[in-house]
Amino acid sequence: MSIQDLIAAAGDRLTPTDRRIAEAVVENPTLVAFGTVSDLADHVGTSRPSIVRFATKLGFKGYSDLQTHERNQVSNQLARPSHRIRQHQETGPLRRSIHGAIDDVFESLTDERLNALVKPMVDASHVWVLSGETSMAGAHKLYTGLSILRPNVRLMTEFEMGRELVGARAGEAAIVFDFSRYRRHSISVTQALADAGVTILAITDGPLSPLARMSHACGYLKIPAVGPFDSSVPSVVAAELVVARAAVLLGDGARERIDRLESLWQATGIFFDGERGTSNEA
Repeated sequence: MSIQDLIAAAGDRLTPTDRRIAEAVVENPTLVAFGTVSDLADHVGTSRPSIVRFATKLGFKGYSDLQTHERNQVSNQLARPSHRIRQHQETGPLRRSIHGAIDDVFESLTDERLNALVKPMVDASHVWVLSGETSMAGAHKLYTGLSILRPNVRLMTEFEMGRELVGARAGEAAIVFDFSRYRRHSISVTQALADAGVTILAITDGPLSPLARMSHACGYLKIPAVGPFDSSVPSVVAAELVVARAAVLLGDGARERIDRLESLWQATGIFFDGERGTSNEA
């Protein structure tokens, strides 16, 4: 289990001092992985016993167990893609890892959390979709599905963000996909949208994500490594669940819009007709 999940599970048992320690652990995992208990205490501005108590609240026997956990996490997260290529990965463990990540999506995105994410998108006058690079597959999937169901959905690219931000205002919603290691532009643009009064929704990797602090509602995903890169599968599955729930909440409006689009597609022969060997024009 990731340190973010352990912190989330500890929940209300964490004191303000514990939360300062938690932020330091998440923001600078190498300090825990390779530093002493005194190093972390000095960094946070607290005592060594407070650090040990924090570790035990997360379920560790003490600081050394927390340190071992973080060393393993750092080793996995900071491995370069070129290094991952050199590691022989059997398909069996990869399959189990991806299946586990998909199961985690369904466990995380409960009906209550899905409704909290989707209702602002249904009610908003405009919806902005933006993402870091490695999570872009989920953002594209969401944009494609949501733009079929409702009007005024825009996918922000990194190079268009400055121009797009000019029109952002209260009454709109933005859904942001990004995971550790977070892209600077996704964080800065999300903050700018929040400052403009846009309702922020996030698909990210834990409650201490920089996106979580800006968001009205969040979905938290676990992202496994597949070969040299992080998997796109969890973000795509999450996007499909969000689109499916949006279709339900939009109701007749979504159905009527799909019917009009189908008529336009038929009229313009957009789909290949295998029987005719050409388009589906009459």
